[in-house]
Amino acid sequence: MIMGEVFYKDFADFLRGHFDAKMQKLTVNAHLSCPNRDGTLGRGGCTYCNNQSFSPAFAMAKLSVTEQLERGKQFFARKYPHMRYLAYFQAYTNTHANIGRLISMYEEALDVDGVDGLIIGTRPDCMPQPLLEYLAELNRRHWVMVEYGAESAHDRTLELVNRCHTWEQTVEAVQRTHAAGIPVGLHFIMGLPGESRADMIDTVKAVNSLPVDVVKFHQLQLIRGTRMADDVAKGRYTVPQFSVTEYVDLCCEVVRTLRSDIAIERFVSQSPAELLIAPRWGLKNYQFTSLLHKSLASGQ
Repeated sequence: MIMGEVFYKDFADFLRGHFDAKMQKLTVNAHLSCPNRDGTLGRGGCTYCNNQSFSPAFAMAKLSVTEQLERGKQFFARKYPHMRYLAYFQAYTNTHANIGRLISMYEEALDVDGVDGLIIGTRPDCMPQPLLEYLAELNRRHWVMVEYGAESAHDRTLELVNRCHTWEQTVEAVQRTHAAGIPVGLHFIMGLPGESRADMIDTVKAVNSLPVDVVKFHQLQLIRGTRMADDVAKGRYTVPQFSVTEYVDLCCEVVRTLRSDIAIERFVSQSPAELLIAPRWGLKNYQFTSLLHKSLASGQ
């Protein structure tokens, strides 16, 4: 923050409420699928999705959960020898499999030395009650957070991008998970096709009524090889082309709108340059955050 000013609760603030040590997430690819990809609910997956755009190299290879975590630890241990870790099941839908297989991979992660908890990325329509009850019990032994990909509070948007779930399913999943005593995160994409700035802020307002602990936002990234990139190239629809200044301004409004006790983990995401079509801002995450804090400090 700038000159000691605190503009919002960030993810580090949130983790300090749960851990004494400095924590680092290690991404794990469990090599699962998604129900809108494998035919359970649909085919093709989300129109914007290419998992290569956000999975680090150590989580891409066909390695076991343990091997991925050990490689991740090696990457960070040289610089941060006293770091503790959270296994982050990120790619695809990490509750979309046989419950026995899921339990086995979660427990395998927690058996890795230095791993103190789990963050499980999934969809709001993929949290069966027996699995939630298991996670509630696991959360009494180890720290567990569930992160739901909500993406938008607008069903018309969710349908357009082939999410194959509704906002009401997000509301229900958040409420059940919170009632089970498990911290809840939500993920949103800013700039999905057909959404105005007012629509995006309405999504933030909808979050305020839910028992949510953490939110993640990022700008829509148009990625090579996705159905959305093909749709835009063929003129089926357009997507917002935020300048850095425009997106900073939007994020300032998000901060002012979001309930102050909800932690914000991030505002932007970075995809590999060879996959990214737009926006090509050329900014690291910390550089964008610095611009955001300056704008918040100025009151703009």
